[in-house]
Amino acid sequence: MGNARGVLYGLAFGDAYGYPTEFLKVPEILKLYPPDGPQDLKSITVSDDTQMALAVSRALVQTERFDVATLEPILRKEFIEWSNSEENTRAPGMTCMRACEKLEQGLPWIKATEMGSKGCGANMRVAPVGLLNLPIETRAGLAQFQAALTHGHPTALAASDATAQAVYFLMHGIAPERLLQTLLDYAEAQLGMYHQDWLGDLWEESQHPAAAYFIARGWRETMDALLRVKEALKNPDFDTDPCLLTGPGWIAEEALATGLYCFLLHPENPREALKRAAVSSGDSDSIACLTGSFLGAYLGDGGFPSDWFERIEYRAELERLARALPLKHEVLV
Repeated sequence: MGNARGVLYGLAFGDAYGYPTEFLKVPEILKLYPPDGPQDLKSITVSDDTQMALAVSRALVQTERFDVATLEPILRKEFIEWSNSEENTRAPGMTCMRACEKLEQGLPWIKATEMGSKGCGANMRVAPVGLLNLPIETRAGLAQFQAALTHGHPTALAASDATAQAVYFLMHGIAPERLLQTLLDYAEAQLGMYHQDWLGDLWEESQHPAAAYFIARGWRETMDALLRVKEALKNPDFDTDPCLLTGPGWIAEEALATGLYCFLLHPENPREALKRAAVSSGDSDSIACLTGSFLGAYLGDGGFPSDWFERIEYRAELERLARALPLKHEVLV
């Protein structure tokens, strides 16, 4: 089973794999990394994906209790500090930047979030939530809440929840071949389940007639994305751009789907899985970031080449947080 070190480093490794290929078409990527894509961790530099995952991790480590009243000001502070950081030069998502600007102005988070956005910025940072040994309902609400501070669309919430649960399931022994159906069963069970204690009256900012309709839309779109993965895996394709099969990943449910697809093609081979994610025409760094999280959750830190740990950016902070996060558990709820 995986471990926190594997998940946090895995997401950073994936991010570093995909960051140089983001915004490039597949022929351009193959020209840059002949003959068939990056064979190793060439770049050690990560994008805003890892930076924001570290912000979420720091907030989780700092909190004394997992509820909105305690966690919201800490997450708000971490997101604002990230948005103003001199290191925030890695093509950050505009949804995150706009929401952080409004958070900094002091708006209530429900008014600061971008209600129309289900961008992958909601779930490329959620993997640390999957490391926490919490009741499943608490982990679900927490995963959705960290997304909701910037992305208010119901699919951003549902896809973030499913991403965090995938990390948790893999860490606790779910085999890769069972993961997809487990997530589909989980998503179906969540239809209409609105976490009022975490999300408050967020649904009222939408056009939906009730909270259950609001969140059900997110779960249906997330399930549709997972079903595309299921269909693609019937005839596994190890060559075609994965974005053509499961989506380009700019939005949350597609980032989950394509990251999951690349992982499930090569669950035992990080180099091949991350190369598959990086050689993609969509949001390559976010796709590979999620693929790396799933690899780390399944394989643990021992699944990656040892020299990668020595070279990756933010190594000291990744190491510190990987040690601290597992100490946060259900007694804090």
